[in-house]
Amino acid sequence: MLFVVLCLAQAVVFNNIHLFHCATPLVYVYFVLTLQRRTPRWAALLWGFGMGMVMDMFSDTPGVATASMTLIGMIQPPLLEMFLPRNADDRIRAAANTLGWGKFMSLAFIIVNIYCVVFFTIETFTFADFSGWLTAVVCSTLLTLMVIVAFESVRK
Repeated sequence: MLFVVLCLAQAVVFNNIHLFHCATPLVYVYFVLTLQRRTPRWAALLWGFGMGMVMDMFSDTPGVATASMTLIGMIQPPLLEMFLPRNADDRIRAAANTLGWGKFMSLAFIIVNIYCVVFFTIETFTFADFSGWLTAVVCSTLLTLMVIVAFESVRK
């Protein structure tokens, strides 16, 4: 259900937001961020790949979101393990109410920042306009994190 909701929200609402012509919230990263602890790596890769493919179709970014989301799907399970206690339940999800706001925001920042760096690097495919690239990465990371905080605030 979350997969469909995030895809629709990104395609209909968030793809049309471009603050200062550089910051776009990329909220579909939230789906892979909140996968369960013991999600097999192959499943996380497939979920990331699938979400990226859907977003590429709606966003006219051929292969950019797919490559970036597949990378996030690959690194999410070991990153999540770093933030969880060893005796945590296998079905636990990354959330502010399970990890605490500090650990959750640290995990979210790492994942969203890596995603934005890879996404905008592939999208621009040049560092000729380094300041424009850096501005897009930083601003999109911060805007995406603000939306994730809003989602977590209303999530049960």
